[in-house]
Amino acid sequence: MTLRFAYNTNGAANHRLDDALDLIAEAGYDGVALTLDIHHLDPFAEDWAQAAERVRGRLYSLSLGSVIETGARFLLDPRAKHEPTLVTADPAGRARRVAFLHRAVDIAAILGSEAVSFWAGVPKPGVDPAEARTWLRAGLEEVVAYAAERRVVAALEPEPGMLIETLDDYAALDLPGLQLALDTGHCLVTQEREPAAAVREFADRLGTVAIEDMARGTHIHLPFGEGDMDVPGVLDALESIDFDRLVCVELSRESHRADRMIPDSLRYLRECRR
Repeated sequence: MTLRFAYNTNGAANHRLDDALDLIAEAGYDGVALTLDIHHLDPFAEDWAQAAERVRGRLYSLSLGSVIETGARFLLDPRAKHEPTLVTADPAGRARRVAFLHRAVDIAAILGSEAVSFWAGVPKPGVDPAEARTWLRAGLEEVVAYAAERRVVAALEPEPGMLIETLDDYAALDLPGLQLALDTGHCLVTQEREPAAAVREFADRLGTVAIEDMARGTHIHLPFGEGDMDVPGVLDALESIDFDRLVCVELSRESHRADRMIPDSLRYLRECRR
């Protein structure tokens, strides 16, 4: 089967959303991983629903599918990156994160997106890990139930340094309906599994997949060819399991040269196995 590729808009943060979508479509991608943010479909704008409908029309006109990403840095708190989270001690903060993820699900339903990807968060010093896991599970259950009602795939991404850091952490949750958002580069950071092996092991739970290059042990998203990722091996693994969802390129540090990275990344993915 032919793999389908998307480019994450966090790698085009210096572009207007419409311009980024044009670049992604012109390069030949099949979709976009849309990171909800203040300048790329603000989920808290008064007209968020109308804006989502407009973006839906743009995606349709460009023949682009979509995945919704929720990793914007200062969307919920302008003074604390990625806060609040599902493991924030303040119940009101956790409720804000859940409400945001509900809004992300609403937008995914409007766009017809394949999945909503999100992560757990980092417990602050002094927080009891067991208590944090209780908070996390309660939040996850709310999000998964809300997504199921709207026929949207909720996918949790294990993130280096967060409470749910590894694939084993995800598996231990054993929460029905919660799919896996697999960032293959993170496997190289945690060094828990080879990325291709992770694809095959979790084939039946993959809600969405991200790919980029990465050096072993270092959580920096790199352009293809600059790290240790066996990209051909990962692509072979995805084909071997008949993965039919978007494979999302995530290069958030490269937004200053998105005009080059967008086409160059797809060219690499198409040519690396020749």
